Amino acid sequence: MGDRLITLRDATPDDAPALAAIYGDACLNGFGTFEEEAPSPAEMARRLAEVKAMGLPYLVAELDGAVVGLCYAKPFRPRSAYRYTVEDSVYVLPSAKGHGVGRLMLTRLIELCSALDLRQMVAVIGDSENAGSIRLHEALGFAHTGVFRSVGYKLGRWVDIVFMQLPLNGGDSLQPVGKGQTLREH
Repeated sequence: MGDRLITLRDATPDDAPALAAIYGDACLNGFGTFEEEAPSPAEMARRLAEVKAMGLPYLVAELDGAVVGLCYAKPFRPRSAYRYTVEDSVYVLPSAKGHGVGRLMLTRLIELCSALDLRQMVAVIGDSENAGSIRLHEALGFAHTGVFRSVGYKLGRWVDIVFMQLPLNGGDSLQPVGKGQTLREH
């Protein structure tokens, strides 16, 4: 974004309207999520609180004092055997895409999750045509692990899911040191 400074910080409940606007755009106009109705600010605040209650990071990116992106990690699956694996989510306002906002957020998210003794980060990318998200994950070391073809139907067409994976802290080459994230059964 030229000489404009992008800053990252932890998301707070006060960010809920901005989170709802950013994610809501993806729900209504994109394939990065298969959710088709935009959640309210109250629902986004609830989701933020849920992620933070698990001790996982939830970040926002600001440009000129306005929130333009969100990024967080959540448990990949709720069963305890998955406790060392998280799924990342990255959403950027359309006006801020292509300027490094997503890369900055995801780089920081990887650092924060690595500090938690997590061993795998998984990306579940909506739409095999989502070149921006796929390239972002590739640039940060994620490997392609598979594609589920036509598992979603949104905005009048069938949509794939692309799976990518990044080992953290040695991945499966080492035994975990601690107990890992404590996940609740949902």
